[in-house]
Amino acid sequence: MKGIILAGGKGTRLYPNTIAVSKQLLPIYDKPLIYYPLSVLLLAGIREVLVISTPEDTPNYERLLGDGSRLGIHIEYKVQDTPRGLADAFILGADFIGSDSVCLVLGDNVFYGKDFTKMLKSAMQEAEGSGAAIFGFPVKNPKEFGVVEFDSKLNVISIEEKPSEPKSNYAVPGLYFYNNEVVEIAKNVKPSARGEIEITSINNHYLREGKLKVTLLPRGISWLDTGTPKGMQKAGNFVKTVQEMQGFYISCIEEIAWRRGFITTEQLKKLGKELKMTDYGRYILSVAEEVR
Repeated sequence: MKGIILAGGKGTRLYPNTIAVSKQLLPIYDKPLIYYPLSVLLLAGIREVLVISTPEDTPNYERLLGDGSRLGIHIEYKVQDTPRGLADAFILGADFIGSDSVCLVLGDNVFYGKDFTKMLKSAMQEAEGSGAAIFGFPVKNPKEFGVVEFDSKLNVISIEEKPSEPKSNYAVPGLYFYNNEVVEIAKNVKPSARGEIEITSINNHYLREGKLKVTLLPRGISWLDTGTPKGMQKAGNFVKTVQEMQGFYISCIEEIAWRRGFITTEQLKKLGKELKMTDYGRYILSVAEEVR
């Protein structure tokens, strides 16, 4: 399975912070926001990643992440000249996806919680088996999200984008798993009234085919909104609190790559030494001293 991180857009809700820098390059406590969605792909065992961003910001991501070899993975980049909707990621990434299945994660989504890795693996299997897998997360303001309606057996009944009268309080987070059919589906989606190729249209196609599965994220899983300054601050405070209380770091991509076997202990130590003047670097070095 391939992985795509969509890190485009102008981040207008975060102005003036994002006038000169991409939202996904802003820090969530001690690391850039894009580390969090990248960690999701690494936790899922995905080693081939495409980062899609704007013409102005793509060079900055290349400078930050490189070709991925330091993490034992492969990263490519694609420019999105104009925001055309989330589903445009599959059109832009068609050559990258090739004949594989794909996971799309939005660059401003932060996930954390117990057994999350198991849920990712299960979603991957669902997508490769039935066709598509999404998640549902309870929110207080469902009108601001894509909303999934389902029955008592978790069969999806409907999905609507920012409905005026939501049929449930379960939002669809920015994490989606699809089989290879998604590329052709995306190419045939008609733009919505706001001129975008909506991810909800993709999901509704799989729903009509009876190929869409939903997994509800339990209370032990956190999905953090980083779309506003207040949301960014809350997410940063959350990460700080968990790391200080529990002693391990959230979305430390170097540690995850090591634990997944993508890099060796010596490689991990080298990465830690490069950042040894920071708490983040010292944490990496402490992890490298563990006996697995």
